Order: sequence, then structure tokens, then C-alpha cells
Amino acid sequence: MSSAHPAWLYDLALWFHLLGAFTLVSGSVLAGAAFEVARRQSNCADIAMILRFARLGAFFVVAGTVFAVGFGLWLVDLGNWGYGTPWVDTAIGLVAAVAVLGTLGGQRPKAARKLAAGLAERHQPPTSQLRALLDDRSALALNYLSGILLLAIVAVMVFKPGSPHS
Repeated sequence: MSSAHPAWLYDLALWFHLLGAFTLVSGSVLAGAAFEVARRQSNCADIAMILRFARLGAFFVVAGTVFAVGFGLWLVDLGNWGYGTPWVDTAIGLVAAVAVLGTLGGQRPKAARKLAAGLAERHQPPTSQLRALLDDRSALALNYLSGILLLAIVAVMVFKPGSPHS
């Protein structure tokens, strides 16, 4: 930590950064678990209701990302490292990749939620179109890859590879 800043300021930024990271990871787990449970349902009302939890998870992902990134960038300024430090740059790159992959991977579940809600209003069973959205392999791959990269971010942040203090 830089001596130009009081220790409490660093601790405050770290606390909010960790709060953001936990919110991001929790939201990802909630969204992923809800989507997997919804995929196994046979009633459109159940699918739509469960996918609302995935939407809530996505909200937590966005909020957590804003906190984790915002306060993380502030920590770079407050700490004894900077941009160009390999683990900092790796974490930033991974966050960008997770955001892109998660956004792309979330489009099919979003469309499935909307379709399931419409079908439920009309008391109709799941259609082949809904099943295709729920079982889309590219969306599943994007979301699982995003989750793996999220775990990689946590590992990079915890172990700080290449750091003299690692």
C-alpha cells in the first residue's frame, strides 16, 4: 500500500472490492443453478418462474462486477502495484472475457424466460422452440466457459502469480 494514502482507505476499498467479488460469484452461481433447474422442468409456468431467479442472478452479476472492478481499479491506485503488473492485467482481461461470454451466453436463457412466460399465460406446454432455447449447446458452452474464467479470476486475485509477495 502506498504511504500517501491512509491504511483505512485501502481497507475500505478492499472491503467493497471483496463485497463485489462475492456478489459477482454468488450471482453467477444463482443464475447458473436456476437455469439448470429450469432446463429440467416440463411446465412453462415453472420454467418462467425459475428463470426469474436466473434474471436476479444476472442482476447480482452486473452489480458485483461494477463493485469488484470499480474498487479493484481503485486498489491498483492505492496499492504498491500498477497496470502492467501481470496478475492485474490478467485479471482485467479475464473480467472483460467473462463479461462478453456471460452476456452472449445469457441471451438464450433470456429468450427462454420470455417465451416460457408467454406460453404459461396461454396455458400451453413447452414448445420445441422453448426446448431448443433451453438446450442450446453454444449458450451452455459460453456460460460454462464464463464460469471457469470466473474461477480463474478468483485464483489470480488470491495467488497473484508473478507478484513478489505471492
